[in-house]
Amino acid sequence: MKNYSRRSFVKRSALISSSSLFIPNFLKSFETFNLKHKREQKLVVIQLSGGNDGLNTVVPYENDIYYNARPTLAIPKSKVVRLSDTLGFHPALDKLKPLFDEGLMTVINSVGYPNPDRSHFRSMDIWQTGSGADETWETGWLGRYLDSYCQGCQKAMHGIEVDDTLSLAMKGEQIKGLAMKSPKKLKKILSKEHFKRLAEGPQEEVKPNLHYLYKTLAETVSSTDYIYNTSQVYRSKMDYPQNPFARQLKTVAELIISGLETKVYYVSLSGFDTHVRQPQQHERLLQGYASGVRSFVEDLKQQGKLGEVLIMTFSEFGRRVKQNASEGTDHGTANNLFLMGGQLKQAGFYNQDPDLSRLDEGDLIHEVDFRNVYATVLSKWLEADDGKVLKKGFQQMHFI
Repeated sequence: MKNYSRRSFVKRSALISSSSLFIPNFLKSFETFNLKHKREQKLVVIQLSGGNDGLNTVVPYENDIYYNARPTLAIPKSKVVRLSDTLGFHPALDKLKPLFDEGLMTVINSVGYPNPDRSHFRSMDIWQTGSGADETWETGWLGRYLDSYCQGCQKAMHGIEVDDTLSLAMKGEQIKGLAMKSPKKLKKILSKEHFKRLAEGPQEEVKPNLHYLYKTLAETVSSTDYIYNTSQVYRSKMDYPQNPFARQLKTVAELIISGLETKVYYVSLSGFDTHVRQPQQHERLLQGYASGVRSFVEDLKQQGKLGEVLIMTFSEFGRRVKQNASEGTDHGTANNLFLMGGQLKQAGFYNQDPDLSRLDEGDLIHEVDFRNVYATVLSKWLEADDGKVLKKGFQQMHFI
């Protein structure tokens, strides 16, 4: 197994960033491409980076173990946004309660994987690749989906990450997602004379790998106008919060509603590594998440698109049950996972409350393997061969 140091993580991130504009066979022939699938379903993945504290997100407000373990961090019962007789939202998530009440949201408790790793970098790799804790994979689960989806069809744009770097989750063997802040910024960058000259191809014979980069850059440049022009079809009038995360979601909404032929979108919100002074930081993050998602869902709903979209929110791990000495929480294991959309078959709480009486060295024990969620999304929503994408079969669930 490889040594997952911070240096290797940063090095790989830099490589992904520097190559995010060179997307193999990613954008071409938009007017004539032949889709394998006719359904319009879109997947939007939201990553909460840093390890979100699930117990203070979905609060077990009737559980004495929770309050005894967190004498100063536990959310008071009087402030919990109650969703059931035992569980409720952190008050900063109050904007999500109408979605929960309308049946547009499913909460899956105690999601994780066997032999959990508490390293941010390693655990995020596991979640993004869909590997086991004892495996190291170089491709992401969504990237492998893109590989599978595009077999036998022309290589059109199927995955976008609204960021300036591309996550491992979006990297396949043959096809990679496109990382961009916005269609406008992408057009501005690739309209520069330097990129236009490069896109014309080499002036002399070059090695095959360089020819490949010239070719993919040319495909990207030639498709930039399509992305930009299509994104102008719908300009959202929804009142989104003025923060980077909400702007990411607004961009995704405009692309979906405008009709861009993209199956997977990926956005992220960072800052959840709350080792010290957690209450204020966590409240701010959850409030930003909830207000952004609420605007996004309302935008899609008003335009009649919510039924075509499944939104999944995850974090690489939860936090320990017991608070630390710095008014924070340390790296834990199992966590909750949110699903939202207009076609959920089992809304509300999918499974039982986290079991705080049965811990593994102070951590929650996972009850649902996250790859069961992936397998369900791949098979039932994206119409893919989940066993092929995940490299083995996993039990499917019944939320869609």
